[in-house]
Amino acid sequence: MSPPLHISISEKLRHQIEAGVYASGDRLPSEHQLMETFSVSRITARQAVANLVSQGLAIAYRGKGVFVTPQKKVTYSLSSPLVFLEQDMARQGIAFSFENLVFEPIAAPRDAAVALGIDKASSVYLQKKLFRMDGAAGAVDVSYLIADLGDRFAPLLERQMTFPILAQHGIPIDHLDAVIECTHADYDLSGYLEVPLGHALMVYRYTAYSSNQRPVLHGSTISRADRFCYSLSTRAGASD
Repeated sequence: MSPPLHISISEKLRHQIEAGVYASGDRLPSEHQLMETFSVSRITARQAVANLVSQGLAIAYRGKGVFVTPQKKVTYSLSSPLVFLEQDMARQGIAFSFENLVFEPIAAPRDAAVALGIDKASSVYLQKKLFRMDGAAGAVDVSYLIADLGDRFAPLLERQMTFPILAQHGIPIDHLDAVIECTHADYDLSGYLEVPLGHALMVYRYTAYSSNQRPVLHGSTISRADRFCYSLSTRAGASD
């Protein structure tokens, strides 16, 4: 049984993107051009474009058209999770930057309070950061920092990443507890990461501990799977 026309069209365009016919940032054919090229209705052409957008291969800008998204993935090593993210990106030849979206004291949400070992009514600092790799939005980091550190380093934390600031001031992170799972883009994440509402996203949840085994930071890095991935190297234990 032949696939629907919109699937056939989007698959042809996908193969052309992968073959380099359309490079990162190139404008894809408009709905009208697709209608003429494939002799299909506007609805079919629109669905074909939507297929590419939902796969993370293209992004639509109102009034401008549909463009190929950057296809280079950033790899973050879980084998050395305390290597600063900027250093990991620089090693891969990727320009890393972040935009501070929110930084404010709030009452600790239940999950953050449990992870940090504090009362629910306790104050923590909520920070949301949008990570960009080579200028493209790749991940949103949402973290909760214990209040005394937030009070102490607030001006610095609004401009720089958390782990380096703590390390520079004698509070190095000793270890992390982490888990990776999946979520779906809500309205805010859809806007920040330039994906459709409900789009599948990866979540790296973590709790960071200082050298005295005190939990100081709890958070989640929510990322696009087409722009961000994780790697891990393991070694088998010695046999008995």
